[in-house]
Amino acid sequence: MRLNTRVAVLCVGMFASHQAAAAELPQRWVSAGGGLSEWVSALGGESKLVGVDTTSQHPESLKALPSIGYQRSLSSEGILSLRPDILIGTEEMGPPPVLAQVKSAKVQVELFSAQPDLPTLEKNVTHLGQLLGAQAQAAELLQSYQQQLGAVKARVSALQANHQPPGVLVLIGHAGGKPLIAGKDTAADWMLQQAGGHNLATHTGYKPFSVESLAGLDPQVLVFADRALTGDAAKTALFKENPILDSSRAAKTGRVLELDPTLLVGGLGPRLPAALKTLADGFYPAQSGQ
Repeated sequence: MRLNTRVAVLCVGMFASHQAAAAELPQRWVSAGGGLSEWVSALGGESKLVGVDTTSQHPESLKALPSIGYQRSLSSEGILSLRPDILIGTEEMGPPPVLAQVKSAKVQVELFSAQPDLPTLEKNVTHLGQLLGAQAQAAELLQSYQQQLGAVKARVSALQANHQPPGVLVLIGHAGGKPLIAGKDTAADWMLQQAGGHNLATHTGYKPFSVESLAGLDPQVLVFADRALTGDAAKTALFKENPILDSSRAAKTGRVLELDPTLLVGGLGPRLPAALKTLADGFYPAQSGQ
């Protein structure tokens, strides 16, 4: 009888301790960065989100949340009006004076790296899991993510055994306006490599598009991401505003692929493995059914 009583007391104590630990975790979240917002949702924390930035478009349900504006040009008033316990974002989030004001209002500010590599992703998702009290879910998601990437890697390796990687340029624009070319150390570059493409751009970061750059590189495949338009409207606007693109091998052979720009913000996100498969199909169209 005494043993049962002790066990009961121990269980009650553990439950109370768990409840206290959960109560200490931040409950009202604001997220600035599409990839991070997607991971919060995937980890079961969407109900804690009270506001997101304009790059947080997935899942669809996030669009119903109050917006704090674009991640690089936030205002402290907009954030603090949501009474958050925590604000998360990458080093792209700012400006710095706004973050300082948010911190001074006793809001926890957590900065994550947007570096496009798997060690950074593992660190980010693990930390999010800790902040959400969802460590087990974080571990499971990371394992699944690695398996999906492994499948893409095996498929790309098989394709490249008999085919040369196509030369690719990634153009990031707004309503067809003068785009930027994605270079090394960007999420776009990481995606191209994982999907079996060869990034023709040799610079680091993003560089303004120019006639000279296109003439000198002549890509076999063009990948474009438009922050304002989608589908045929985005493609039409891109070529209308940049007619030199018509002379590229990619345009002449119809190898022009669209990429969701929200995949490139907030670090590597949950939807990337599926997007990589789509890109690989575009890079190796004749073999995509194999």
